[in-house]
Amino acid sequence: MKILIIEDEKDVATYVAKALKEHGYAVDVARDGRQGIEKATSQDYDLVVLDMMLPHADGWEVLGAIRKSGKDTRVLVLTALDSTSDKVRALDRGADDYLVKPFAGAELTARVRALLRRSKGETTTELTYADIKMDLVKRRVTRGDRDVELTNREFSLLEYFLRNAEQVLTRAMLVQHVWGYQFDPMTNLVDVYINYIRTKMDMEGPVKLIHTVRGAGYMLSKEAVE
Repeated sequence: MKILIIEDEKDVATYVAKALKEHGYAVDVARDGRQGIEKATSQDYDLVVLDMMLPHADGWEVLGAIRKSGKDTRVLVLTALDSTSDKVRALDRGADDYLVKPFAGAELTARVRALLRRSKGETTTELTYADIKMDLVKRRVTRGDRDVELTNREFSLLEYFLRNAEQVLTRAMLVQHVWGYQFDPMTNLVDVYINYIRTKMDMEGPVKLIHTVRGAGYMLSKEAVE
């Protein structure tokens, strides 16, 4: 999941980015409204965290530009503006949620999770495939009756596989969606993390589920892939 933070206060942007990265999200930051508009309308993000009091173009302009672009990106307004009229105005103009500063990090990440579930049309908080179960709220993974302990990055990688089961995922796709940057053909980052997950999940499983697709990438499948 890719998230764009549009925030001019360095300390706030750093705090929010750190909190989201710790939960496995890929994060970009824009430090003013003009840069925020450029990024939000030219790239694909699952969620935008938007301050309203920004230099060069305020949050109202950014929100309007996102909605005029036709993108259905979820927008979480994160601002010191706490009046009812501001909240109503933002929601009426296309914001999906509104959180007032100062805020608790736990509430921010909970709202982000809820918005991302809604953006995918989910009515459940659990992903399943074969004997794998992933609880998106408790961030718990089991295979059969065994708990699988994953780091945040491993959790995000497995989540992407579960959301795209039985589809070939290239290394470039995995890097972009899980790490949030362009693929470097010289890196073995994806292969290393795939091995981490296989060691924790597949080695003791009755059936191997993450398969290498020669010359293409990887696939989550119940059957062996040629």
